[in-house]
Amino acid sequence: MASLFMSRAFRLEAQVQSKLQQIERLRSMASKVTSNTANEPVSHTRDVTEMQDAVIRIMEEEEILKTRIKMLMDVKEQIRDVIEHVDDVTLQLILEKRYLLYESIKEIAADLGYTYRWTEKKHKKALQEADRIIDERYELDIWTGDHKSS
Repeated sequence: MASLFMSRAFRLEAQVQSKLQQIERLRSMASKVTSNTANEPVSHTRDVTEMQDAVIRIMEEEEILKTRIKMLMDVKEQIRDVIEHVDDVTLQLILEKRYLLYESIKEIAADLGYTYRWTEKKHKKALQEADRIIDERYELDIWTGDHKSS
């Protein structure tokens, strides 16, 4: 359970990055529409409508992006809350690097100067500790899988 709870930020961050790419593509397409109409002597109604549609679509996507960023910030705050309640500082560090910085166990081991096996063992122990904290502090909605603060 803890790994699902803790890895929500990674999935949300991927959604945010995807949405940023989508918006960039929309902006690129919109600028092509403008550059095509700039070469024509008179702006046609169709071109103006296409540009308006592109701008509206970009604005809608930006609103979705803002919502996802807010969700990401909320989820990261919940993850930080769980990590802060882990008693062992080394376990906290492993959890921070894994679930807030998205580092692999191999990267964490190298950074901390430990073996992969030792780091993996400590990671499992950290997740067990996180499970205990999540059970104490958060209630799982069995229908949606969402976690709600107690």
